[in-house]
Formats: sequence, structure tokens, C-alpha cells
Amino acid sequence: MVKFLFPTLMLHIHADLTNYRLMTLITQSSGHRLMIAMINVHLTLKMAQWLDEQHLNPYMAQTPYLPHFVLLTCWLLPLMIISSQHHMATEPINRQRTYIMLLTSLQFFLILAFSATELIMFYLMFEATLLPTLMIITRWGNQAERLNAGMYFLFYTLASSLPLLVALLLLQNTTGTLSLLTLQYSNPLNLSTYADKLWWAGCLIAFLVKMPLYGAHLWLPKAHVEAPVAGSMILAAVLLKLGGYGMMRMILLVLEPLSKELSYPFIVFALWGVVMTGLICLRQTDLKSLIAYSSVSHMGLVVGGILVQTPWGFAGALILMIAHGLTSSALFCLANTNYERIHSRNILLARGLQMVLPLMTTWWFIASLANLALPPLPNLMGELMILTSLINWSPWTLALTGAGVLITASYSLYMFLMTQRGPLPTHLIALDPSHSREHLLMALHLLPLLLLIFKPHLIWGWVS
Repeated sequence: MVKFLFPTLMLHIHADLTNYRLMTLITQSSGHRLMIAMINVHLTLKMAQWLDEQHLNPYMAQTPYLPHFVLLTCWLLPLMIISSQHHMATEPINRQRTYIMLLTSLQFFLILAFSATELIMFYLMFEATLLPTLMIITRWGNQAERLNAGMYFLFYTLASSLPLLVALLLLQNTTGTLSLLTLQYSNPLNLSTYADKLWWAGCLIAFLVKMPLYGAHLWLPKAHVEAPVAGSMILAAVLLKLGGYGMMRMILLVLEPLSKELSYPFIVFALWGVVMTGLICLRQTDLKSLIAYSSVSHMGLVVGGILVQTPWGFAGALILMIAHGLTSSALFCLANTNYERIHSRNILLARGLQMVLPLMTTWWFIASLANLALPPLPNLMGELMILTSLINWSPWTLALTGAGVLITASYSLYMFLMTQRGPLPTHLIALDPSHSREHLLMALHLLPLLLLIFKPHLIWGWVS
């Protein structure tokens, strides 16, 4: 992990001390981050077949599913800098430095969180990601409502994570350790009282809100709508996956005997949320809000796959999280390209763009098909594995999951047709052409997704 943490720390110092202007700063930071990501790609290819923890030290380890999340983090953060070039062009150089330093800090904290073997260290890094994200939303957001969105984001996350801290302290008193390396060998916990049920909920509720579970999701659309493009990308692509990763780590510690019964209501909420947020997407006119609610829908499937606690459910959740990270980040970048030209997120004001930006329409088409899980994309692989594990757990889940899949296809096609097809409105008379930077950005999002079709076992985890 030092091979990732040390270059990331040096990037932080480089952004603080350099006197370069925006273009040089963006080029060098993005180039350095992409070099880190390519090193991570090599290590992921080597670690794809590992089924146990490797390269251990007392505080950090690499697990079978760790390289995927670290690679996603290192790959997407340079793309966030590239996507923010137009947004940051008018900012003073000191604010540009601060922006890049915040993104670098996020990468540092996320790598530490994904590789932590001590639960208290994971908790601290989990909370540390809150501050840079909050500053990005509240300082570089677009509207005055960004402060309200930041408050929602802050208090939802803090209120849900405090029970996790109490649960970890109780676990420390009971077992004498919080190391994931030794907890798996400790005596099974005898969970039978009402207090044990509260402890079980405390262990998972922070991650369910972070995902977010339907019913505790109101902070996510607000944060996405008000955040700049990099804030939306980091929220959808990486921070939601931090909740999924935490669930996958914690659910193995609290398996018996409570998980079989206590997970029922959460699975029901998650699958009901897939249907409800899909229906909400069908009546959205705000493009970023539509993409944000679609993230809630996809994460509902991930929650269901993890809580079913089968190898196929875990592997499907892992595949869907990686594929959704690339897809949703690409969709937010495309929404930002529209906003930079039209200065509105309203879908009704951005029709017929295929007439003036035909190559950008191609990217819209590929991203929309990935969002609705067209075969043979990894999104479909993850959804099929989750659906199989859910139907095997209870045939009644077929109704909710089937309806969710149909609605997902409906709103994905609705989003593409409303923004790209039809006659060009008369008020769109002087649109800027698409730039090479934007096409590079979309290629770096969608080409990895397409290449995973040819070697899917890289992200299959336990069933590879």
C-alpha cells in the first residue's frame, strides 16, 4: 500500500508548492495519478486469483476484493481533475491548489480505509472522507442550496456512524481486539438479547445510510444536485462503494444467529427502493437528480446481494459496484458537458443535441446502455448474479427485482431520448463544439467497462 500512499502524499505537496497555472497543474496532477492507477492495474491483474489476504502487516492488508476498490479510486480521481478544468478555469490559483489538494486527500483517506485491518482505523478513515467531500460540495457547488445539501450530507453520515463507533467499542470490550486478522478466529458471539439486536443494527446502519438504503437516501440527491462535477463523481463512483465495502467486511463478523432474521426488513426496504426510486426517475426533469436517484436504485440491489450472504450475492454486489462506479461517473460527466453549454440541468431544455454533437451522442448511448445493464456488459453480470441469489433466497423477490429491471430500462432510455433525440430547440443557437478533453474523459470511463467484457473474472471475486 505504501506504493500508492507515498505518491499520493507527494501529489498533495506538489499541488501545495507549485507555482504553475491551471493547465500545467491539471496535466501534471492527472498524469501522476494515472501513473499510480496503471501500477494498480498491474497489481490487480496479479492479485485477481488470490483467495486469502496477502502482504500483511499489523494495520493494512490486501484482500481478494481490495484491489478493485483501490483501483477504482486511483483511476477515477485523475478523471475528476480533468472534468473540472472548465469549472476551475476562472478560479484563483490558490483555490485551484486547494481543490486539487482536497481530491488528493480524498484518495489518501480512501486507500487507507479500503486497506485497513483495524476496525477503528477503518472507522476513522471512513469519517475522514466526510470533510474533504463536504468542503467540495459547499465551496464549489453551483447554487445557494449547497449549504443545505452539505448539512444533510454531514448530519446523515454523522448520525448513522455514531452507533457504529459504540458498536466497535462494545466489540473491543467483548473480544479484546478490533483487528480483522484475529476477529475471524475469536469465539462466536452469543447474540440473543434485545441489546444484541441493537448492536447488530449499529454495526451496519452507518454503511446502509452511506450506500444509501431507501428511506435514508434523502441526502444523496441533494448532495449530487448541488455538488460540482468532481463532487458528484466521487460520491457516486467511490464513496457509495465505501459503504458497500464496509458492509462486506462487517457482515462476516455478525453472521449468526441474528443476520438471517434481522436482515429481512433491510432486504425488503432495499428491493422496494429499487422500484420506488426507478419510478421517481421516470418523472424527473433535473438530469443530475435523475442520475442520482438511479444510483440509489442500483445500490438497493447491492444491499440485497450483500445481505443475502451467499458467494454469488457477494460477487454480484462487487461486480455491480465496480461497473456502476464507472457508469455513473460517466453519466455525471456527460451531464456536466450539457450544463457547461446550456447552463441548465433541465432535460426539457436540452433536446435534439444529436444534431450538433453527434460524437457526444455516441458516448451518451453507450453510457445509457450500461446503465440499463445491456448484455454482455459487467453491469448485467452483476445484476444477474444478485437476482439469482435473491430468487434462490425467496421466489417472492422476483416481483420487485423484475419490476426494478424493467423500470431501470425505461428511465435509461427516457434519459437518452429526451436529451439527444428530437428537433433542436430554437434557443440552442450557439453551442460550443465538443473538446478532445471531453472525449478522452469519456473514453477513460467507458473503455475499461467494455474491456472487462473480455476478462470478467478480474472482478468476479469469490466465484472466479
